[in-house]
Amino acid sequence: MSHASNTNNTNKQAVTVIGLGPMGRAMAAAYLKAGYAVTVWNRTTAKADELVAQGAVRAATPAEALAANELVVLSLTDYDACHAVLDGATAALAGRVLVNLTSDTPEKARAAAQWADGHGARYLTGGVQVPPPLIGQEGAATFYSGPREVFETHRAALEVLTAADYRGTDPGLAQVYYQALMAMFWSSMTGYLHAVALMRANGITAEEFRPHALKAADVSYFIGEMGARLDVDRHNTGADRLAMDAASADHVVHTLKDAGLDTEVPAALASFFHRGVAAGHGEGSFTGLISVLERPAG
Repeated sequence: MSHASNTNNTNKQAVTVIGLGPMGRAMAAAYLKAGYAVTVWNRTTAKADELVAQGAVRAATPAEALAANELVVLSLTDYDACHAVLDGATAALAGRVLVNLTSDTPEKARAAAQWADGHGARYLTGGVQVPPPLIGQEGAATFYSGPREVFETHRAALEVLTAADYRGTDPGLAQVYYQALMAMFWSSMTGYLHAVALMRANGITAEEFRPHALKAADVSYFIGEMGARLDVDRHNTGADRLAMDAASADHVVHTLKDAGLDTEVPAALASFFHRGVAAGHGEGSFTGLISVLERPAG
C-alpha cells in the first residue's frame, strides 16, 4: 500500500530520491538529517526500510515518487537503469526538476536532457566526486551542468549533499569532468594495487608502504608542468624522454613478473609507451603520448 502523498510538493525543503544503492541511501539520509521531507523509491523495496524508519516516505511506484516533489534526485547504476525506471512514468515528469547523479557517458547525459525536456521536465546532470560515506561531509563536491537558472534555484538543496561545482549549460559537461577524474582515479588505484602486491610479495605490509604511496600519489608538480606543455602542444622540452619512460615501464613489468604477479595492465601501459616511441615521440616528453591517444590504433 502506498504511503506517499498525491499532492504536488513544491516546497524547496522537500525532495524525492529514486535509487537506493549505497549512494542513494547516503543522499536520502543527508536530506533527512537536514530536515527535508524525503520521498524515496527503489525497485527492491526493503532498501527503503531504514530510511522510512528515519522519517522518509516510501512511494509505491516511480510515478508516485515523481508526483510527490518538484525536485527529484536520481541515483542509479547507469542511464539505461534510469530509463527502465522512468519510461513507464513519463506522464508524471511535467514540472519536475530531474537531478541525475547517475554515472554514464556525456553523450547519454545530453540525450537524457533532451528526453526529459520533451516530457516537460527540467534537467541537471551531476557527477559526484566522493564515495557514499563522504556525502554531507566537508570537502565533498559534485560537478553539475545544465540550465544555469535551474541550478541556481536548487543550489541550496544540492549543497546539502556536497559542494556544488557548476561547469556550464551543456548537460554533458558534468560527466566529461567526472569521467576524466575516473580515468585518473582507476589508473591510479590499479597502480596502487600493483604496488601493494609487490610489497606483499617482498614481506612488506600496505601500512608500512602507506607513507611512500601517499608521497607518490601527489602528482601536482607533474600535472602543473605537463599541463602547461599540453595546452601549447610543445613536447620537445628536454625535461624527459619518452624512450626512457618506456624503459622504466618495462622495468615495472619485469619486476612484477619476477615476483610472480599478474602483469596484464602494466604490460598494456608499457606497450602504449612503445607505440609512442614507434610513432616518433621517443626523444620528446612523455606528454607527446597525447597524440597517440587522440589518434587511436585501428
